[in-house]
Amino acid sequence: MVPLLLCSVAVIAISIERFWTLDPSKIAPKHQLGQVWNWLQNNQLDSEKLKELRHSSQLGRILAAGLSNSRHGREVMKDSIQEAANQVVHELEKFLGALGTIAAIAPLLGLLGTVIGMIKVFTALNLEGATNAAPLAGGISEALVTTAVGLFVAIPAMMAHRFFVRRVEALVVTLEQEAIKLVDALHNDRRVDMKAA
Repeated sequence: MVPLLLCSVAVIAISIERFWTLDPSKIAPKHQLGQVWNWLQNNQLDSEKLKELRHSSQLGRILAAGLSNSRHGREVMKDSIQEAANQVVHELEKFLGALGTIAAIAPLLGLLGTVIGMIKVFTALNLEGATNAAPLAGGISEALVTTAVGLFVAIPAMMAHRFFVRRVEALVVTLEQEAIKLVDALHNDRRVDMKAA
């Protein structure tokens, strides 16, 4: 039961932290690309603006990496964006592995409790025979409770894991789209409506 209780506390803590951290409005602010484009149009983009952009959000960090290398050509700019994006995605996926692991092992911990409970039942049967029902009932109860608690921890953990994985995937698509718009606008491969961004 103690490992299952620790797992449940971890699920709650990770879920709250990820829900707070994976806020789309903080990671990819809607008008950030438009603001960057205004800076570029008005020749206001300097090292201070780049620093401000880099520290503003994860999208800002990716755009700043691309802008820092934009003069070296499209491919170099894309490579620097990809490097920054890899770091951002790694941060977005933080703790999701632990959440998935808890979802996978919680039922197994419950099953372990079931097996231990049944061992106690058979040990009691062996020692005292079938005449004393109290040890039998205690062992069966322990087996059932640990199974239920294991599932009670695993189901929300699995739901939270799927939810946050889906959110990260959606955020990655948004970040990728915004970065591609910037690359295309700077290198004029196709017309991009930056004001709509």
